[in-house]
Amino acid sequence: MSSLQDRLTDGAYALGWSTVKKLPEPVAVRLGRTIADLAWKQRGKGVRRLESNYARVVPDATPERLAELSRAGMRSYLRYWMESFRLPAWSEERVRTGFDVKDVHHLTDGLASGKGVILALPHLGNWDLAGAWVTTALKTPFTTVAERLKPESLYDRFVAYREGLGMEVLAHTGSSAFGTLARRLRDGGLVCLVADRDLSASGVEVKFFGEATRMPAGPALLAQQTGALLLPVTLWYDDSPVMQGRIHPPVDVPETGTRTEKTSVMTQALADAFATGIADHPEDWHMLQRLWLADLELRPEPAEGEGP
Repeated sequence: MSSLQDRLTDGAYALGWSTVKKLPEPVAVRLGRTIADLAWKQRGKGVRRLESNYARVVPDATPERLAELSRAGMRSYLRYWMESFRLPAWSEERVRTGFDVKDVHHLTDGLASGKGVILALPHLGNWDLAGAWVTTALKTPFTTVAERLKPESLYDRFVAYREGLGMEVLAHTGSSAFGTLARRLRDGGLVCLVADRDLSASGVEVKFFGEATRMPAGPALLAQQTGALLLPVTLWYDDSPVMQGRIHPPVDVPETGTRTEKTSVMTQALADAFATGIADHPEDWHMLQRLWLADLELRPEPAEGEGP
């Protein structure tokens, strides 16, 4: 990315956080939908990739149905961004009432046990809002990781934004993040990881909607190494201003097998839990990049349109 592009990208996000958060909520909602519809009509690379990914999730969908899904997907994606730009200005009450999560006892019981908890989730709904709800409604801080973006100033903005919501943010690159996460878990803490897309060379191959892809090994390895509870989470939107969510039952560590074998079984269990939520609400899965190995092997594609 050129220096000019860096400055433009950083400036666009800065404008979002400084301006959108001041808009009345109905205005922000309309703005997000307008931007989403314009982007969808242009049928850029991200929209085409979204439709291609949805074709795996809904294999019997007609081209017309895929177009409907991609339009709804872009609206959901822009809802994520409008909410994220506005989250720093939300009151504690707005955050607490903005998320309704089912089976939260899996999380609260896990935290009460003192063994530590890992929440693993895909790019569904608004993971930042879910995190803000945890720090606000449950009064529980947690640690997460973020992809190191370019320009550096943009990465710093995202770190400051998430730290302002009560999160401890570690850089995804470097060898120290795993050790820090393990220490937090051994101390009985909470770790939250977006885990449906591998950003390293050490991902675990899984079957996902019937095809091979790779997902991060980190959640399963952390659970094995620390004894922490591993809980899949899925999120979705309905027609209300309240995001919905579900905390799924724990992914157990297999009693037998090598560490590699255990990691493979556990990561496949995460993929299966993610798939249930995505299949139920495909339009809320914001995957605008290549994911399946068959697509990745065609040619590399730079990340586009993804919130870090």
